[in-house]
Amino acid sequence: MKVTVVGAGAVGASCAEYIAIKNFASEVVLLDIKEGYAEGKAMDLMQTASLNGFDTKITGSTNDYSKTANSDICVITSGIPRKPGMTREELIGINAGIVKTVSANLVEHSPNTILIVVSNPMDTMTYLAHKTTGLPKHRIIGMGGALDSARFKYRLAEALEAPISDVDGMVIGGHSDKGMVPLTSHATRNSIKVSEFLSEERLDQVKEDTKVGGATLTKLLGTSAWYAPGAAVSGLVQAIACDQKKMFPCSTLLDGEYGLSDLCIGVPVILGRNGIEKIVDVPLSDAEKQHLAESAEGVKKTNGLLEL
Repeated sequence: MKVTVVGAGAVGASCAEYIAIKNFASEVVLLDIKEGYAEGKAMDLMQTASLNGFDTKITGSTNDYSKTANSDICVITSGIPRKPGMTREELIGINAGIVKTVSANLVEHSPNTILIVVSNPMDTMTYLAHKTTGLPKHRIIGMGGALDSARFKYRLAEALEAPISDVDGMVIGGHSDKGMVPLTSHATRNSIKVSEFLSEERLDQVKEDTKVGGATLTKLLGTSAWYAPGAAVSGLVQAIACDQKKMFPCSTLLDGEYGLSDLCIGVPVILGRNGIEKIVDVPLSDAEKQHLAESAEGVKKTNGLLEL
């Protein structure tokens, strides 16, 4: 199992570290355009192998895509991160060109790979990969919902004053501050609906805190977060590599599902060795349906900025 991570910045390096620590991949390749940067990150991470007990080989490369050849899974984290006050959509001008070039190079050297897109605006970058790579749709996955759901569960556990292992919940829709749709109607604490424990007002606060989860961290850190995004990517990679058939909300190209077509947006999917093995249709409340439709309009508007 060979995994390539393009972009050796904070998110890419965090992603490589979590994949290695979980010890399911034989090799992780870090690639970056900055001279020596990926090689340095890879060497630093390899020097933790005996301390963290993993045998995954991590190598770095400065823009040499031949080193990524025959990767089973490729993760694209490259592009500029958000700064305080920026929306994810404002990154489109620079990141679209980067994602288009990176995905073409990856597919050239690994035609059978599964692509995971992390670069923002993520839903639109995932759509761009569909339009430009020629890969079948089950092999292009956008990572946003897994991260947003982790942030949702963090806020739910905080509100419930419960251990996070007690809590389950999911966020669908666009990976944007306005586009996220936290599914409070399906959120549970040990299989009991959270609405049994929390008032509607408190649940609304949880939803709003979830939606600005990334912006909150960007304001505190001065740049995008990296630990949780890296962990979320590693969860997707492991589900595919180990054929776990796990359900995650992921950005995928829809063709009528949820009443939506010709866009990528976060919906529940089953991940296994073939990538997206199934799109799961979950019942939504009327309010959630409306929010998802509004989210889709926002994504389509951003897609319209692409020069395809």
